[in-house]
Amino acid sequence: MSVSVIGTYHSKFGKSEDDLYDLLVTAGKEALKDSGVEAKDIGGIWIGNYSGGGFNNQEHLAPCALDIDPDLRFTPATKVENACASGAAAIKEAKNAIEAGEVDYALVIGAEKMTDLDTKGVTKTLAKASYWPEEGAEGMTFPGLFAEFAKGYKERHGLSDQDLRTILAKISAKNHTNALVNPLAQMPMECSYQDILDKPDEKNPMIASPLRLLDCSLVSDGAAAVVLTTADKAKELQDEVVELSAMVQVTDYLPISKRSNSELVGTKKAIQEVYDRAGITVDDLDFAEVHDCFTIAELLAYEAVGIAEDGAGPKLLDNGTVMVDGDLPVNASGGLKAKGHPVGATGVSMAVLATRQLLGNPIGHQVKGAELGLALNFGGSAVSNYASVFKRIS
Repeated sequence: MSVSVIGTYHSKFGKSEDDLYDLLVTAGKEALKDSGVEAKDIGGIWIGNYSGGGFNNQEHLAPCALDIDPDLRFTPATKVENACASGAAAIKEAKNAIEAGEVDYALVIGAEKMTDLDTKGVTKTLAKASYWPEEGAEGMTFPGLFAEFAKGYKERHGLSDQDLRTILAKISAKNHTNALVNPLAQMPMECSYQDILDKPDEKNPMIASPLRLLDCSLVSDGAAAVVLTTADKAKELQDEVVELSAMVQVTDYLPISKRSNSELVGTKKAIQEVYDRAGITVDDLDFAEVHDCFTIAELLAYEAVGIAEDGAGPKLLDNGTVMVDGDLPVNASGGLKAKGHPVGATGVSMAVLATRQLLGNPIGHQVKGAELGLALNFGGSAVSNYASVFKRIS
């Protein structure tokens, strides 16, 4: 039994005047409206949220979804947390319930309200998704963890400091420029990679060497939602349907000390498994939305996804492969880097972006001839990996 997306919603990302409850309720209402499904027909609600307790003093968030519609009262509602992959984790749980025949229609919402805290508070709350005894408790932050990947990649492939800085600036510039077309993006910006390289240190300070401010994703508020059902029911409701053809979760060791710091081993495994389940190869993809929480994460994702061999990811930026008009556009939306990264919402955001892209109603750039897309969402330092293949079917 395959599962399809029949309704979507995506808020603007950035600093929102809405509180967490408003973000959640609006997302659910609008996704239901878009799907045409009545609230009384929803068999289960899954909420992707990383830290309502840490950011907003609200644990036990899922029951708040019942405020979407009175007919949702007594509907099972569950919060799902898996760090920055909480949204994808919520989708997977809903997908499992549909495939098991437990529900006919599922509502999945990803939401996070991060800007209630100052920078120090956000940093500490996020650090709790690291391995606390040897990372967070020792002052390691997520910029610091991904800086370790940047240093490991540089050493493994013999890059100079300037080589790496230039590569990462090209990724940042690509995504900020892509975001210019996305009306919901947090930080659209007209720039070239040279513009980024030329910024004085006070405009682009070092956050965790070698990563600078413009290598880091944004502190964001926002929500996204999807309504899921079986592909057969979807075809009864819609002429064109987007199928979630395959979805794979792979979990690696939590401490970075127990893993490679120069490649995303667990991510590679998730990608290969999702290709196998979907019966495709990387050459069949028309676009990809990948988890660029830091520019180095997107670089490593090129190689994990199989667009390039190990060490050859930088060539994709020079030959245009990953540009919006290239053979395999990556993060046409602007990605987490420029679209924004309300952490619990990100995985659902990717599903909305993929669905809308395939239906010819994109949020941002339309990728020409898009029929098959990949979403790659991971939590922690590429620990909880979720790879999903979306396909347009008639």
